[in-house]
Amino acid sequence: MDELDFSKPAQPRPQQPAAPAPKQVYNAAMALEFFRAGGKPASAAAGTRFFEENQKAGFLKRDKMYLLMEGEVTLQAGGKLIGAVKAGEIFGEMAAISESPRTASATAKTECRVIALDDKEFLKALAVKPEFALMLMGMMILRLRGMLARLAQNNTLAGDDASSPARVFDKDMVAALAKGLGPDATVRHNRGTPLFKEGTAGALAYVVLEGRVAVSIQGNVVQRVGPGGIFGEMALVDQSTRAASAAAETDCALIAINRTVFVNLVKANPEFGAALLGAVAERVRFIAERVK
Repeated sequence: MDELDFSKPAQPRPQQPAAPAPKQVYNAAMALEFFRAGGKPASAAAGTRFFEENQKAGFLKRDKMYLLMEGEVTLQAGGKLIGAVKAGEIFGEMAAISESPRTASATAKTECRVIALDDKEFLKALAVKPEFALMLMGMMILRLRGMLARLAQNNTLAGDDASSPARVFDKDMVAALAKGLGPDATVRHNRGTPLFKEGTAGALAYVVLEGRVAVSIQGNVVQRVGPGGIFGEMALVDQSTRAASAAAETDCALIAINRTVFVNLVKANPEFGAALLGAVAERVRFIAERVK
């Protein structure tokens, strides 16, 4: 990551009213370019099972994600039909980027043409078409915000059942970020310091160097972020207001990243984009379990 052209990150400043959030729209043409950059079309006969519910990839190997070029694919969970994939749409991406078990089964309803990407092909495609990572993150965040709104409306966010701090970036990538962005990007906060509040504009995302940060919604902790973890990126992706509040749970050191730098990092480094996608996918899964 040393070769990246880092811009100086914006430093913490009083937050301004948020601009209207742009709608996240799935771009089928971009998806096609992305999949073609990493894989090749293949035919699948009617009845072909692409993957099974609860299936998980083997050791050191991620599941595949798919783009449907022709035909129709049905999705089933618990023995019930839950949806259909039409030509031009992607499917199987959640398990592929989060390394989690499949939440549904996918079967070719008709003869199909698909492009499948494994983990190596996915990174190859990201290097060619990094904008796809931002689009996919935007789609997942839009879904996540909808689920959070439902939980808040139903008052079902009570209870502190946040999992242990998860590492998104390895030590080498965190060190490269700190070095590339320079000392001015590193900020330190004492235990108990509020970092941002839900509903306010989001100018910065943060990667944790040291310590632990608690992320909460309506006063309920929903995630703890430790060294190598990131938080606050949702507002940078969809340019909307903060979906949660964050506070230093211990004394901590954070790398502050503004939107320009954030987007440049995603575009310049496929591993950075892939790690972010995995982190967002895990959040979607965590919240989806509570919506059920």
